Amino acid sequence: MTFIADNWMLISIAVTSGLLLLWPSLQGFAAPGLSVNDAVFKMNREKAVVIDVSSSEEFALGHIGSSHNLPTDQLEIQLPQVVKHKTTPLLLVCATGQRAQKAALNAKKLGYEQVFCLQGGLKAWRDANMPTEKS
Repeated sequence: MTFIADNWMLISIAVTSGLLLLWPSLQGFAAPGLSVNDAVFKMNREKAVVIDVSSSEEFALGHIGSSHNLPTDQLEIQLPQVVKHKTTPLLLVCATGQRAQKAALNAKKLGYEQVFCLQGGLKAWRDANMPTEKS
């Protein structure tokens, strides 16, 4: 007991650092992030369906070719209509990757088994000089 009282600051630092290391797991990240190269592989070889969860306005400014625009607030309603088979790989994309991670949780709840997110989002896609389309 005296050890704890004498070293309370050291113990609190150790507990805090442990919690910070576990934060991504505790936050519930649902999908692994894919690099641009891995995403292209998934799209070409495994026929992953690209779902852009950006707003309609952002989607119109530029998106990955053949992607479907399902904003996060419409994802749960429209995803089962766009991707009927729950085993089809999904690649979720947004501007930076943050909304895609949140959308991945919803896709997992809907029962989709293979859900991935593009690391860095559309920004990383453009930085890699990959083509985009405007609508």
